[in-house]
Amino acid sequence: MHYLYRIRLGEDGAASSGFWQAIRNPYEVHAMIWRIFSDGSKKERDFIYRLDLQERSPLIYAVSEAEPVDLDGIWHIEQKNYQPTLKAGQRLGFSLRANPIRTKRDEKGKQQRHDVVMDAKKLLETSGCPPEARPPEPVLVQKEGYSWLASRCERLGFSVDEGMVRADGYRRHQFEKRNGKKNVVISTIDFTGVLTVTDPDRFEETLYTGVGPAKSFGCGLLLVRPL
Repeated sequence: MHYLYRIRLGEDGAASSGFWQAIRNPYEVHAMIWRIFSDGSKKERDFIYRLDLQERSPLIYAVSEAEPVDLDGIWHIEQKNYQPTLKAGQRLGFSLRANPIRTKRDEKGKQQRHDVVMDAKKLLETSGCPPEARPPEPVLVQKEGYSWLASRCERLGFSVDEGMVRADGYRRHQFEKRNGKKNVVISTIDFTGVLTVTDPDRFEETLYTGVGPAKSFGCGLLLVRPL
């Protein structure tokens, strides 16, 4: 059984300056969410989540088989069973925060991950396209973001039309892990629009397991609603 959770910060957490300092770092957010869903024990991640800041208050959406545990006593947790009724041809409104990347091999044959927007900018630069002729960033975000999503949706059990998808909110996040040994850089794009279910079984699995990489850092949760 999967559950959909909506988790809000309580007054005790909101009064803590340390909380607001931690929430600026995606790695600290990752650790915070992990603490809620792991019950303090070591295990494989079995949840996906998304963090939104609404009116300066964090709102966490999560899908998980495990029940969250408020070890710190600072959260309000709402739970409901998550067993969507799906059928081929069904149209749904959706929202997705994803980490769109392309994987390429370098000159040594080693695979490297590239942010699709930065990759497009680099290709334009190396092609000799003059700066004044290059598309503005929002145009690249829409074009490259949609292309990334469309190239993956068939195996995820749905389809999208370009005119019904908006890709924006592009951000690059750079942060350190707690051990301080390595900087982590991820980029996110927010997608909203309308999708069509093509394979109900695959799509249900997508709702439970997410889309794309960086799920540990709040990417990949596909939220849907009836139209």
